[in-house]
Amino acid sequence: MNLLNEDLARAQMSARLGEAQQMRRAAHVARARRVSRKAEKAARQARLALARAI
Repeated sequence: MNLLNEDLARAQMSARLGEAQQMRRAAHVARARRVSRKAEKAARQARLALARAI
């Protein structure tokens, strides 16, 4: 019975670790998308400023 409880605890811990990794990956992807959008906006503004200066 004790081994069964240990196996269950290991399985639950493994599942939690997997979920945590997925959440970290999702947060990283979301952050990368935000940074990418900001960079695209900055590039657009720079092109517009350059076009106005010419």
